[in-house]
Amino acid sequence: MIALAPTDRFSIVTVLDSGRPPAWATMFGWPATGGEAVPLSVRSAGDRTRWAARLDTAVRGADRAVLLVADGLGCAASAWWARLSPADYVDRIAGALLFAPNEGAEPGLFDSPQTRLPFPSLVIQPGAAATPVQAAVDDWGSRLVIGARERQRGSGAVAWRQAQRLFLRLTEQVVAHDVDRAHAIAGRR
Repeated sequence: MIALAPTDRFSIVTVLDSGRPPAWATMFGWPATGGEAVPLSVRSAGDRTRWAARLDTAVRGADRAVLLVADGLGCAASAWWARLSPADYVDRIAGALLFAPNEGAEPGLFDSPQTRLPFPSLVIQPGAAATPVQAAVDDWGSRLVIGARERQRGSGAVAWRQAQRLFLRLTEQVVAHDVDRAHAIAGRR
């Protein structure tokens, strides 16, 4: 197993819909926002454009590669942004943790081309059922993690280092699994 890189290798940018605590706070006890927060209060195309400009600014202003952490409607908004933003902005995203995506958007508000996200992403779904989010997972090219984990202790910088370690650990497992599969397929030829 490859040793994990230092846990401060990412700038954290969070995207969450207002009105409720994000799933990462209720599941893991991570702070509601970390690093740069870009609140999502989008109800029209004009709001969406202004929000996208704020996300552009947060990503461009990051001093390291960005770990995008989104919740609820913020997942669809982040996917929309990633698919339609200039490549030099999106290239700064190392990956995304997408918590509890939902379909609460106005119809057409976050429609985007059906292509994989241009960075690795993990969809973390609280509870035990994948069915409601499976279409989004497939559409985004994400990996699904189903969790029933309850809040743990931790706050501030320590909690966000845990988020970074989770991303690194899970992406390392995905890569290892894909390499093992490739070796198995090559061995059958």
